[in-house]
Amino acid sequence: MPTLPGKQSEPAQPHQARQTAESFGTDAHRYDQARPGYPDGLVARIVAGSPGPDVLDVGCGTGIAARQFQAAGCAVLGIEPDARMADLAHTRGLPVEVATFEAWEPAGRTFDAVIAAQSWHWVDPVVGAVKAAQVLRPNGRLAIFGHVFEPPVEVAEPFAAAYRRVAPDSPFTRQPARRPLEIYQAGYAQIADQIRETGRFEDPEQWQVDWERSYTRDQWLELLPTTGGLTRLRSDQLSEILGAVGDAVDALGGRFTMHYTTLATTAVRVGAP
Repeated sequence: MPTLPGKQSEPAQPHQARQTAESFGTDAHRYDQARPGYPDGLVARIVAGSPGPDVLDVGCGTGIAARQFQAAGCAVLGIEPDARMADLAHTRGLPVEVATFEAWEPAGRTFDAVIAAQSWHWVDPVVGAVKAAQVLRPNGRLAIFGHVFEPPVEVAEPFAAAYRRVAPDSPFTRQPARRPLEIYQAGYAQIADQIRETGRFEDPEQWQVDWERSYTRDQWLELLPTTGGLTRLRSDQLSEILGAVGDAVDALGGRFTMHYTTLATTAVRVGAP
């Protein structure tokens, strides 16, 4: 699935590609309705492994993960650089402060858990890990997690072909139609290394939850425009891609099963904040 910047001229590191990082609010309501939530067991495990209920959600978006933590009894504060996303999250009952995590001012506040759901790649990984340690209470938990978005080959191949036609200069065109799970796992292992390098956490753990969800044609076409490689395309480019993907899903009988893997890197803060 496209998560890279939409133009070749943008920086190679996702956290430097601010135009893409802050483009998801183009249709915040669609994002909120179409994006999947996170496995309840993962949320429960993070809550149980934290010393208290105060949670900071980094890059909270419209509050999809935050609402799950609220439902689990947590008091959540969101940090979100896109004011459009933050406004929607606020209307859903989430207090949000508009800022990048790097620039956000904690003003002495500390938390029992810092989470980042599908958002840590938009944070400077070195600065982010150190700042998370600064705002965590002793034994507080940093939990970075996200989904592997890889639809079946019958859907992925037509998507990739259409994307190459309409956006030939995008970095995404140099990627395979489907990326193996090992690539994502390597990314989360790299996050673990960056957390270790701070010297402020216990040894990070890697968690994995496998699950599945059935999508109709319309449901999948609602989700696709909310992904990073598509949020900045012109309407005609987007229409061509969605048309090709819609035809592919129709050929499968109008629906398909998405096999998700949700990966997490998590670590416990040691010592005084």
